[in-house]
Formats: sequence, structure tokens, C-alpha cells
Amino acid sequence: MPGRMLPSIPLTEITSRNNAKSCYVTIDAKVFDVTDFINDHPGGAGLILDYGGRDVKDIMEDDVSHIHSEAAHEILEEHLIGFVADGSALDRAVKGGHLSENLSLSPDAREASDSRQRLVFETTGMSSAEDLSVPTDAQVDYKTHRFLDLNQPLFLQIWNGGFKKDFYLQQVHRPRHYKGGDSAPLFGNFLEPLSKTPWWVVPLVWLPPVMYGTYTARNGLMNWGQVCAYWFLGLGLWTLVEYGLHRGLFHVDAYLPDNRVGITLHFLLHGIHHYLPMDKYRLVMPPTLFVVLATPFWGLAKAVFYWNRHIALAVYCGGIFGYICYDLTHYFLHHRR
Repeated sequence: MPGRMLPSIPLTEITSRNNAKSCYVTIDAKVFDVTDFINDHPGGAGLILDYGGRDVKDIMEDDVSHIHSEAAHEILEEHLIGFVADGSALDRAVKGGHLSENLSLSPDAREASDSRQRLVFETTGMSSAEDLSVPTDAQVDYKTHRFLDLNQPLFLQIWNGGFKKDFYLQQVHRPRHYKGGDSAPLFGNFLEPLSKTPWWVVPLVWLPPVMYGTYTARNGLMNWGQVCAYWFLGLGLWTLVEYGLHRGLFHVDAYLPDNRVGITLHFLLHGIHHYLPMDKYRLVMPPTLFVVLATPFWGLAKAVFYWNRHIALAVYCGGIFGYICYDLTHYFLHHRR
């Protein structure tokens, strides 16, 4: 790949770009414009703005705060816009091997980059370093891996792709970042809106039924103390169910059927979240999917507490409230501080 010419940027300009309207960060001599990534940052925009106009190398490698994966560094590389116009910074970057082999400096800095090397980062533990070495450019990524084209509906690509399980798992655990201010298309038709859910939809849709169901349960029980006891029983049971689903269904890759039905279901239920973890519209469960998954649990609650339908209702409402708390926590852990 031919090198692309990038400018040298004065340090004074870099330090002044420290707000939500324009935010630069550096690693050694590299300068990154992360303005359009601020709201997509897992952990919240504030953590980026705290380091606006500053070097982020140490904080990205800090094991107390969070050691950033190679995929995170790849995403950062996509925002590379130039190099610090500071000879000492360039010298440190060259000596440390922190200049990419596919980039060239502007004429006034080229002399200091003769020994540039490719930067190597820690692996994520989900895929090998080689699997994580390609930037998330939709066209390049697809041509290289022949997995999914982020510009085309993903569902039919998964269903018709003929992917073997090992290849699918290798690829779906290599995070991509879909740029463009929206989500990558999943269905590409009238079903598309049903697959994207803002976080506030979850409490808006499900809190009123939980409140109504809890009140209805009270009418068939002796007092609010009984309601609360069964309600918190449901909340505790939800905790076990949620852990079981994640540990025993979503993350037991060895038992995933090696066919397109199993792979497609895995992708729809959880794989898409690993594949596009920064998609804020697919971090909480769409109401349509939740109804499908929650309906059998209502039948189970009625079967277990068959002697009193109101007890079953109180337990079920406590469980649904647990789901609401979980989904909101999941979202805010990704997109808020």
C-alpha cells in the first residue's frame, strides 16, 4: 500500500483541541482527531475529553484503569491526521518503533522517520494478533477477510455466507467500529427499525407493565410484605437466569452448531454485540425480541407457582425489573462514565 502524506501539527494547536467540538489526542509523535468518536467511546465521552489535547499512551496502557485492546488501537489509528511538529517527540517515536510502515511524514519531518516500524499491541485474548491487524475500513475489511460487508445488510450475509464455525467465531470476536453516525444495516428492510433500540425505550416500555403487574399481584396477596418478598425472589432468580444465559448460551462457543441456523441465531442473539460493540442502538434488547424470549418465562412462572397466579405475577415482575436494571447498566457501562 503506498504511503499517505500527513502534516506536522504544532503542539500549541494540539493542546487547544480539547473540547467536544474539536478534540485531538496524541501517542508519542502521532496526532489523532477523535472528535467524531467521542460519543461512541465505551466508558463515556468524558474520559476522552479529560485527555483532550494530551498524550494518551500511558492511560491506554494503564492496567489499573483499563488496558486497551489492539482493536481499540486500530480504531484510534483510523483517526490519525498527522504528527507532532516536535523533533524530540519524533525521535522517541522512531526509536520506539511507533511509526506505521504505511505512513510517511511531511517533508519537514521525514528525515526523522527513516527507521519507522509497524506498531504492535497487546492482543485482546479473543483473537490472534494477526486477526486484529487490519483497520476497520468496510471495503478493505471485507476484501481481506471475506466475512461481512458493513455497508450491506448483515442478516442475509450471515445466512447465505456458508461460514464454518471456527471462521465465524474468529471473525465475530474481532471488534469492528461502524463509522457514519448510525448502525450497520442488519435487515435492510421494514424490519430494520425493530432491530435498533435507544436505551430509554427499555424503561419507557417495560416499567409501566411491571408497576401494573405488581399492583395487580397485591390484590391477590395478603399484604405488600408478601408482594415484596416474592418480587425480590423474582429479582434474584433473574440474576441467575441472566448469568446462565450469558455463560451457558451466549458464550459456550465450543457447543455452537456448525451450521447456518446455529451461527445465524448466535449472531442475532449476541454475536452482533461482539462484532459491533460500540453500536449504541444494539446494546439493549429490542422489545420485539424481548417479548419472544420473555413469554416462555411467564409460562414457567405460572407452572412453578401453580397454586397462586398472583405469586407468579409478583415473581415475574421482579424478574422483569431485574432485566430493566441489567440492560440499562449494560448500556451505561459502554457509553457513560
